[in-house]
Amino acid sequence: MEKNRIIYIFKYLWDKTDEQHPVTISDILEYLQAIGITSTRKTIAADLDSLQESGFDIICNKRRQNQYFIGNRYLEVPELKCLIDAVQAAKFISEKKTYELIEKVSLLASPYQGNSLKRNLYVDGKAKTSNESVYYIVDMLNNAINDKKPIRFSYYEYAPDKTKVFKHNGQIYEFSPYDLVWNNDCYYAFGWSDSHGKVIKFRIDRMNTPMFSGKPFHDRPEDYNITDFCRHVFMMYDGKKQTVTLYCENSLMKVIIDRFGENVKTQKLDCDHFSATVEVSASPTFYSWVFNYAGKMKIVAPDEVVCSYNDRLELALRASI
Repeated sequence: MEKNRIIYIFKYLWDKTDEQHPVTISDILEYLQAIGITSTRKTIAADLDSLQESGFDIICNKRRQNQYFIGNRYLEVPELKCLIDAVQAAKFISEKKTYELIEKVSLLASPYQGNSLKRNLYVDGKAKTSNESVYYIVDMLNNAINDKKPIRFSYYEYAPDKTKVFKHNGQIYEFSPYDLVWNNDCYYAFGWSDSHGKVIKFRIDRMNTPMFSGKPFHDRPEDYNITDFCRHVFMMYDGKKQTVTLYCENSLMKVIIDRFGENVKTQKLDCDHFSATVEVSASPTFYSWVFNYAGKMKIVAPDEVVCSYNDRLELALRASI
């Protein structure tokens, strides 16, 4: 243990000190003796100097007995709190893995800061995934993207009785992943699917036992752009791409910018309304999104999309009678 003395000194400082709780060389000497390491005050002082010279942020308060503590722990407490909140809110991380990650993140703080890391975050409507392997699947996919390696997996959905059922009787999908996207608290992988013959998305938590495939990687199409692709696949639902003109009340400008960005094409129509020209997937999700604004937003072009929206409204009205 003697040759690892400097490591034990650093571990003691990391585990026991912060700005409000410094220790003296006498404290360190007592700790080393308790774990069976014989040393001297001069040797410990030299070890502390070596740690500082090696770049470790060990602060010394000059006193009659100098006091030492770990200064920079790489992440400040407010940053650690943000990370813990993000982990707690993430739907794709299982409940078990959430607690494990929070424990590990908390170790980056001093032991005296532990209570301040206890979060009081209530996450409304966040059902955690039950798929314990998602955490590792994300890492695997990231490696597959970096190394340009295709993967293969089966994909499951849910039956009416909430049991998991494999899509297309357990079909194996050969997939060349290009990008990972976190949208609406779900992780998606975008890439080339051999069976579809195009770029599509898969929910990562619904991939079953993905593994690397021996097939060649399908390179990205020349026109592939993840930003444009996500914009076209509106709210992560596939549909026919359309350039749509919306008639909106002025109060919805923030909604349009939140959804389509500050470069969205808009035009002031009168004192109370503006138009927005956007490219979307004309899907049921898009129509539902427009409907949510209770007449404050209307589709005015093209006629095909207007008619489709009106037909859906009529069907919904009949169903409610």
